[in-house]
Amino acid sequence: MSGPGERRPIVVGVDPDPARRTALAWAADDAARRRLPLRAVHAEGVPTRGYRRREVPPSWEEWNEALHKAGKQVLEEAAAFVTSRHPHLEVDTLLAEGDPVWVLREQSRDATAVVVGSRHLSRTREVFGSASVALPVMAHTHCPLVIVPEPEHITQDPAHFVVGVDGSEHSAAAVDVAFEEAALHGAQLRALFVWEPGPLRIFDEHGPQQEGRRLLSEIVAGRRDRFPEVDLRHELVVGHPVQVLAGASAHALGLVVGTRGRGGFTGMLLGSVSQGVLHHARCPVIAVPSRG
Repeated sequence: MSGPGERRPIVVGVDPDPARRTALAWAADDAARRRLPLRAVHAEGVPTRGYRRREVPPSWEEWNEALHKAGKQVLEEAAAFVTSRHPHLEVDTLLAEGDPVWVLREQSRDATAVVVGSRHLSRTREVFGSASVALPVMAHTHCPLVIVPEPEHITQDPAHFVVGVDGSEHSAAAVDVAFEEAALHGAQLRALFVWEPGPLRIFDEHGPQQEGRRLLSEIVAGRRDRFPEVDLRHELVVGHPVQVLAGASAHALGLVVGTRGRGGFTGMLLGSVSQGVLHHARCPVIAVPSRG
């Protein structure tokens, strides 16, 4: 994610609920593994009215002071949690005013990765509700975005990452990140090309499947030389991309996908497949933007 010698931090959006620490733990572990600093970010947001009509609402200054005090406590508790987990990790905190989506987008400009939590809300609340920031941040992030589900999922041996490949140059960025993550974790890597047969393609399966295997071989060829320690398994799977990738994620350390592409599961940023992967994946999803 970062180039040699770069010290771009891992940025994590801190949930105000102290019981939800899975994303914070993931970010701290990743920063420690990469020997990078960690930046814990909490956005105060905008004060909301929670008063009866007969009550006199507080002034804006009082509202702002209350938000600032609560946000400062959230960050102090988050920093204490990280330090207890990794005593030597370099940690800084940022209390920001404004929309959390905008704050995290701006932080992504100089970050190695941005990490946020996901509470597996309903589809309507996840896409349109103010409780979620994953989809709108993913649409415009400048670095990989890691969406970590609550609660923590169960992995299986051998430890492995899954990456979706569609043959586009945009998915190549996802493959680069997937190899890097697998190498850092000492894990296997499963590269999946998902072929979804249409009503007319069922009569000619051999050609598309051969093309899929060729694309798989080409896109992983150079990476195998750079990461010889990674045990790579590449597979062509017939089925719907969401179902295949969600199933493959069941016991994985992470699922890596591109967020801009010409088709397949990288497709449109907020298309049905991208949303489906985010909603149904069982493990952390690492969404990688195109290099452009």
